[in-house]
Amino acid sequence: MSREFNAFCKQLIRCSSSVGANYRAACRAKSDADFINKLKIVEEETDESMYFLELLLQVSDKEHEEIKRLHREANELLSIVVASIKTMRAKNRKS
Repeated sequence: MSREFNAFCKQLIRCSSSVGANYRAACRAKSDADFINKLKIVEEETDESMYFLELLLQVSDKEHEEIKRLHREANELLSIVVASIKTMRAKNRKS
């Protein structure tokens, strides 16, 4: 593996593990605003994870179906998180 590939893997591990940690924190939010703020971090970290998956595909010397699958899954999670943020914001506007 190339030096870049290894560096991108390390970055991916950091941001992808942050997704789970921040989602867990969101589940323990003290208010709706706190929940939204923590989910925004989840959104950012998920997007960053997708970025590093894309970089891994670019520097790889072969096709990686697993990386592509993980990218699709991250995109699905991102969609869910964004929808949750929108739902919570709409709920707060009605209140």
